[in-house]
Amino acid sequence: MCLHAIFARTVTSPKLYPRTALALLTALNLFNYIDRSVLFAVQDLIKAEFHRSDTAFGMLSSVFFIFYMCAAPFAGPLAKRFSRKSVIVAGALVWSGATLLTAFTHDFTGLLIRHTLVGIGEASFVILSPTFVADMFPENQRGRVMGVFYLAIPVGTALGYVIGGMIGPAYGWRMPFYVGAAPGALLALLLLFIPEPQLGQFDHLEKSPSRDTIKGLARNPAFLTATLGMAMLTFALGGLQVWMPTFLHRVHGYTLGQANLLFGVSIAANGLVASVAGGWLSDALLRKTRAAHYLVSAVSVALGIPAMWVAIHADGRRMVVAMFVAEFLLFLNTGPLNAAIINSVGAHIRAAALAVNIFIFHLLGDVPSASLIGYMSDRYSLRLAFAAPVVATALSSAILFYGMRFAPPVQIDGEAMPAGKT
Repeated sequence: MCLHAIFARTVTSPKLYPRTALALLTALNLFNYIDRSVLFAVQDLIKAEFHRSDTAFGMLSSVFFIFYMCAAPFAGPLAKRFSRKSVIVAGALVWSGATLLTAFTHDFTGLLIRHTLVGIGEASFVILSPTFVADMFPENQRGRVMGVFYLAIPVGTALGYVIGGMIGPAYGWRMPFYVGAAPGALLALLLLFIPEPQLGQFDHLEKSPSRDTIKGLARNPAFLTATLGMAMLTFALGGLQVWMPTFLHRVHGYTLGQANLLFGVSIAANGLVASVAGGWLSDALLRKTRAAHYLVSAVSVALGIPAMWVAIHADGRRMVVAMFVAEFLLFLNTGPLNAAIINSVGAHIRAAALAVNIFIFHLLGDVPSASLIGYMSDRYSLRLAFAAPVVATALSSAILFYGMRFAPPVQIDGEAMPAGKT
């Protein structure tokens, strides 16, 4: 009762409630990504026990995202029946439980089953939590808010690598999964004390029968270009996330602990700065152009291409510096690109649109990329396989530059920017 009273007093403050909810959802998202990357950090240790090929381990990520995509369309209907908060909490408890069960896995089939359960559990959170966040803040603040919320991607991913890289070699690959399971379950239960915001309370975009339906998404170029740009970027980042520690270990001679620490620290440092900076920059540029979210994303991704190329082909200090620069530029788009997706559709169709968005960008992105890179690594070399993410990044930038012309009008200080002002 005391705990409930404390949270009741805290979250009902008009100013504190959105920030408290954002902090809690961001923390929960953080452990979502810690769970994903811990496995990549201890991948070579698991491989030594189970004796499977790079292609097989690439398939683990593909299986996760296949079940993740299949579960995503059910999140919206479930939220209408029970509430977004209830479905988010249930999903977080499922993935936390599956993470704990990973520690008891003793064969490769068990890992595959674990990945299906985690994919199903994470789908509800990833679909519904951005809509929850969007309904707490005005349109012209969503770039920076999404930048904060999606800080969890680089920071959580980095912590997963660091936790796995430090604990795995010392205590075995199963131990990091014990560490990662409990906090997600606790944060999910704390979310029960947060009131659910009114759907679309800050939205300016008017309903359009031709656009704001599932079929209408196919005629919504703002949504489609942002989604396809995200898909190509996800192909690149998803593949690099799975294979970069292995690349540093095999190609550059780092120990597994050193590789995970270097990659994890670089992701965390760049993600903390770039994710927030990109959101603030695109929100500020909205006063000049309604296409600001697309512009910042397209430019930052384009600038990251040469840095990626150097990081893949250079050695020593040049490789490390280029990797840091590439990560910063690619993470700069995190807030703007997710804000572009959120603002491209009306609130009443947003959960369904995010389900479609997730299905497309994973189907074209990290579902094939990890397996493709693993296959190319087995057949040729891991360094040559990394050419695929570079090509995908170039396609992402081109699509987002094209999408600038379709950016919807947004509301700035209570007034809508004219649709024609680009």
